[in-house]
Amino acid sequence: MATPSQRQTLRILDIIRKKRDGGELSAAEIESVISGYTRGDFPDYQMSAFLMAALIRGMSRAELGTLTEAMLHSGQVLDLSALAGAKVDKHSTGGVGDKTSLVLAPLVAAGGVYVPMISGRGLGHTGGTLDKLEAIPGFHVNLTLEQFRATLGKVGCAMIGQTAEIAPADKKIYALRDVTATVESPYLICASIMSKKLAEGVDGLVLDVKVGSGAFMKQIQDAEFLASLMVETGKRMGKRMVALITDMDQPLGNYVGNALEVIECLDILEGKGALDLRELCLVEAGWMYFIAGRCRAVEEGRALAEKLISNGIALQKFREMVRAQGGDERIVDDRKRLPQARSRVEVPAATSGFISAIDCERVGVASLVLGGGREKKEDTVDPAVGLMVHKKIGERVSAGEPLCTVHYNSDARLAEAQEMITHAYTIVPEPPANQRVLVHKVIE
Repeated sequence: MATPSQRQTLRILDIIRKKRDGGELSAAEIESVISGYTRGDFPDYQMSAFLMAALIRGMSRAELGTLTEAMLHSGQVLDLSALAGAKVDKHSTGGVGDKTSLVLAPLVAAGGVYVPMISGRGLGHTGGTLDKLEAIPGFHVNLTLEQFRATLGKVGCAMIGQTAEIAPADKKIYALRDVTATVESPYLICASIMSKKLAEGVDGLVLDVKVGSGAFMKQIQDAEFLASLMVETGKRMGKRMVALITDMDQPLGNYVGNALEVIECLDILEGKGALDLRELCLVEAGWMYFIAGRCRAVEEGRALAEKLISNGIALQKFREMVRAQGGDERIVDDRKRLPQARSRVEVPAATSGFISAIDCERVGVASLVLGGGREKKEDTVDPAVGLMVHKKIGERVSAGEPLCTVHYNSDARLAEAQEMITHAYTIVPEPPANQRVLVHKVIE
């Protein structure tokens, strides 16, 4: 670590310039940036410049390792050794309609594995786990570390946001990246995810790296590169790791928007819901059980997850978690207790044919402009708004038939959202030849 005298001689402007010009930063320089920004020694606009330089110039493995360590040790690292049993988490790089965390935490905990989950808010066009949880009336994501440990010990899972103690550097940088077009850097993504997840005190981690039009990684090679970075970083820290490269060329499931996605998660836990969402949840639950040592094979873990859904135990675990974190558990039985939008309108197909492609990012942005996400750091999120997706790739549609139903509370930007949805869909006369592959690759 940099000494106090070294820190005094390191000027943020010099470090920004060095990175901008393609130089490799020393450990002392990176530590100086992270510790200085965490303390508030320099403003957001200088950190924004550093992040943009890192995005454009990239980072060496040595720089990435130091960055992750500095962010990790900017706060506390949880000690969960008092809980006897494996602790495993899952993290997704974010996508449109990606709500698997809300299913997986209770599902895997129902099978006897501790799931300590520290999550984030929406980034850009993608939704955030915390925003979805806060759509549940009363649900408290800002537990203290003591409350987090207690809930984890009692329920087997807990889902919270970053506390002041957990990777505070990442918490500040995460919000800044969202509004400075620096989300996409694989190095910044890796450092953000791994600093936060390693601070949880987990034994293993399942990574869901999205690829496609609705993901931050648009190309498979970029997704594989990011996945390899994170798996390598985790293994270097002594954790059991696996990364799944999964499809985000269309929304996952049938709902986009915070309260709507909570409803869909409840459907999955009841054994219903969209087939693609259900399949991905089962696959990832199987991997979580496997790396926790709960099952000898991934398929055995998947079978256990299916059983826990069919017998209602997973849904009951979700109810327990909501109750333990102050939420209204009655939403499990009465979905109308969740926030509901004032109005709905369908977006019709202009022509007949087959859906050959969906610009998934446009669908996510459409939900964002309705109020379902943030365009500025200080924006508030409307939990009720969003979209119900009626047509997915490969499906037939007739002219005038709805592509999506928009749930909205304000007329002001409805037309913009409708236009985005219309232009997101490509309709062709013949069915597309390619079938969707949900999991492209597994990296261990």
